[in-house]
Amino acid sequence: MTTERATAFVPGHVTAFFSAHPADDPAAAGSRGAGITLTDGVETTVAPSPSVTSETVAADTVTLDGDPATIGVVDDVLAALGVADATARVAIESDLPVGAGFGVSGAAALGTALAANDAFDLGRSENELVRTAHVAEVERGTGLGDVVAQARGGVPIRVQPGAPGHGELDGIPASERVEYVTFGELSTEAVLAGDTSGLSAAGERALTTLRRDPRLSTLMTASREFAAGADLLVPAVAEALDAVEAAGGSASMAMLGRTAFALGTGLSDAGYDPAVCHTHAAGARLVERDDA
Repeated sequence: MTTERATAFVPGHVTAFFSAHPADDPAAAGSRGAGITLTDGVETTVAPSPSVTSETVAADTVTLDGDPATIGVVDDVLAALGVADATARVAIESDLPVGAGFGVSGAAALGTALAANDAFDLGRSENELVRTAHVAEVERGTGLGDVVAQARGGVPIRVQPGAPGHGELDGIPASERVEYVTFGELSTEAVLAGDTSGLSAAGERALTTLRRDPRLSTLMTASREFAAGADLLVPAVAEALDAVEAAGGSASMAMLGRTAFALGTGLSDAGYDPAVCHTHAAGARLVERDDA
C-alpha cells in the first residue's frame, strides 16, 4: 500500500571535528567527533511516479530546489529499500548550500529513507532507515557521520563510529543561536579519499578534550584547534575566524566546507552579514502536510 506522498525534514549538521574510521562493513565504518544540528535543513518529499514509461518521468525523478539532479546517495537509498527510482519521484528542498559543510548529502539520504518508507508503506524501523542512509553515504564517500548525527539532533557527540547497532552517541544538553557564512565548496570525497591519519589524530585529541568538558564553549575551542591541527583551514575562513575572535566571539570552520560558523552573534559582531538559525532540538522527522 502506498500513500499520496510523504515528506521528511532533516536538520543540517555542522561537523566541528572528526576522526575517520574505515571498516569492511560500511555500516560499521564512520567517524568519531562532534557537531551541531541546525534548524536550517533539508526537506525531502517522496511520491509514487505515475504508471507511465517515458524519458520525461525518468529525467525528473530527483529534483533539488526544483531543478533536475543526480544524487547518488538518493538513488542508492531507493535501491536498498527496494524502490526503483523509476517508480518514485523525490523532491529535495534545501535551506543550505551544497558542498559547504552542512551535511546536505546525508540529509538527502536520510530524508529519502524516511519519506520513502512512509510513502510506500515499507514497514522499516528507524534504525534500519538510518543504517540504510549511513551506508549510502559511506559507500559514496560523501560523509561518515552526518546521518547518525542528523537522526539524533541537538549537539551530538559521536562516541563510536557507525550506524545503529555499531555506533554510540552522546550529546551536549544545550541550545544556541548559530550564524554562518559560506565562501564556497570543499570536496568531502577528495579529503576522505586522501591520507586522513593526521586529521584523525587531531580529531581524537579534540574528542578527548570535549568528553572531559562537554560544553558548547569547549566544542568551539576544540573545533578551532582541530581545523588548524588538521591543516584544513582556508584563507577566507581563517580571516573570518580571526575577525570573530578579535570581536570577542568564538567561531570555527565547518567540516568539510569553506564555511565559518559562530555561536551567538559572533559573525555579526565581526562585521559579516551571516545566515542565522539555531541548534535543532530534535532529529530527523516526518512532516505532516495539510495538502498530503
